[in-house]
Amino acid sequence: MMGSTTIRRQALAGMVLVAAILLSPRSTAACQQGLNDQLTTVSELNASGEYDRALQILRPLLRSAPDDYMLLCWMAEILVDKSEVILRDVTPRDAKPVCQEAVLNARRAVDVNPDDAEGWFQVGQTTGLLSQLPGGRETVDMAAESKSAFERAISLDPDHTGAIHGLARWHYCVANLPRALKLAARIFYGGLPPASNEEAVRLYRRAISLEPDVILHHLELGKTYLEMREKALARAEFETVLRLPEAYHSDSNRKLEARRLLSEMR
Repeated sequence: MMGSTTIRRQALAGMVLVAAILLSPRSTAACQQGLNDQLTTVSELNASGEYDRALQILRPLLRSAPDDYMLLCWMAEILVDKSEVILRDVTPRDAKPVCQEAVLNARRAVDVNPDDAEGWFQVGQTTGLLSQLPGGRETVDMAAESKSAFERAISLDPDHTGAIHGLARWHYCVANLPRALKLAARIFYGGLPPASNEEAVRLYRRAISLEPDVILHHLELGKTYLEMREKALARAEFETVLRLPEAYHSDSNRKLEARRLLSEMR
């Protein structure tokens, strides 16, 4: 189950997607005149948080090439970003249809190309976000699908940091659900897959070994240590967050969060 304000793999995945779109022989739309410029613009808009403008470019491209794998991945990516903003600033009810559209695009991507990690990563993050919205069995089913999709992505690309981080976040969220919610899930819906903070730590450390300067990895690892009452380890991660240079548009907010958590620990 994903937290709408803390799991931010999208900026990382965006850099991967740009290169993949421009270079992948699978993308038939990439042969069209001017497409590269449009997708570069999409990347820039996504990085700056202008999701509606990015979607205005993507939607007609996808209508003209509905089975284009990387366009489907991009749609899922940006719809996730947009739905997280709605979830944070408006209501879960308004975010839900955007999340559902993101899931549809991600699932379509893996239907088109089941052997590439990026599509499975998108399934993982879209269903993970949807799982946090009220929905009874849908919530449990989506959480299970999210874990399975992240694991599939990692099996295809062991160094896919988005999927590694996403699976770590999944373990953190599920492991720290209130006991009453876990009991209700088990009684009414058969329960959630097992999760642990220890596995979250292992995965976050793996992501850091691949991307040591990414603020998000250190912030989430610190929060996991804090949940485990490992305050010295948590403090070290939050201090690392404050030392690292900002690389993505959300990093300033992540630094504010790390500073707040450090202050609360004193």
